[in-house]
Amino acid sequence: MKEGVNMYNDSMNLNLYKIFYDVAQYGSVSLASKNLMISQPAISRSIKNLEEDLDVILFYRTLNGMVLTEKGKELLKYVEDACNSLKTGERQMMETNSLDKGKLSIGCPSHIASFYLFNKIEKFHKDYPNIDIEIISRPTNELITLLDKHDIDFIIDTSPIEGSEKEITIKEIMTCKHSFVKRKDFKCDATKLKDLENVPLILPQIRSSHRKRLNELAIENKVKFNNVLSIDTSEMIASFISQGIGVGYILQDVVQDKIDNGEFVVLDIKEELPKVTIVLATIDKYLMNAPKKFIDEYLNIN
Repeated sequence: MKEGVNMYNDSMNLNLYKIFYDVAQYGSVSLASKNLMISQPAISRSIKNLEEDLDVILFYRTLNGMVLTEKGKELLKYVEDACNSLKTGERQMMETNSLDKGKLSIGCPSHIASFYLFNKIEKFHKDYPNIDIEIISRPTNELITLLDKHDIDFIIDTSPIEGSEKEITIKEIMTCKHSFVKRKDFKCDATKLKDLENVPLILPQIRSSHRKRLNELAIENKVKFNNVLSIDTSEMIASFISQGIGVGYILQDVVQDKIDNGEFVVLDIKEELPKVTIVLATIDKYLMNAPKKFIDEYLNIN
């Protein structure tokens, strides 16, 4: 530590920490410079000044950019929390209890949103038309990152929701079942998994948890599916079923309207197919007025 420097700096320069945060996020002085609209030499000087103030090395300078040291990673956790808290505080100041302004940002896969969320969003928007609403559909791990950064208010997704170091509260919403579904005129009267071995099947991608659980069930019953089309999204599976390409494996709630109107038929398979639990994930202490209202009055969670 430099001689004569107070160990605890009472005149903290918050701009240095903002610059550190951006360089850490981008891994690049040039990209941080563009984002902050500050010259690259000024960015480099700021990082050097912060390192001298703290008497640590925060970055390794490499040909590929700026890489955090262990001390840099440790500091980033605190700076990131501070930035996120400021972001939350800014929103809190802008929102009102009457909800005549504010924001609601939800992380939810599109197939779940289609059967569970949209009607609730429609009602909320009708009741509070001045609240800005966004629904973000991403893989679960990306939604967790957005929740940690307070870029979304909560997540609605299938359980388990894991991988966060933050204090996340999980509440169960509902249980959904998978079904094998066909177009009404598609020729297939399977009543057990064995009957589906050579039937054209439209299944989720191999890497998905839904497909893995189905494969485990097939192995348990000594069944091998031989005619498989792997599809990335439930919406595409439903579309392929509609085209009569094969029998689809899908959450029944996603296509319940088509089942109800007779367009789709659910195969009565004797084996019990895997179910999933849809959950709500929140960081309660950061919930603003609009998401609190939506959760308490529109999600109807017991």
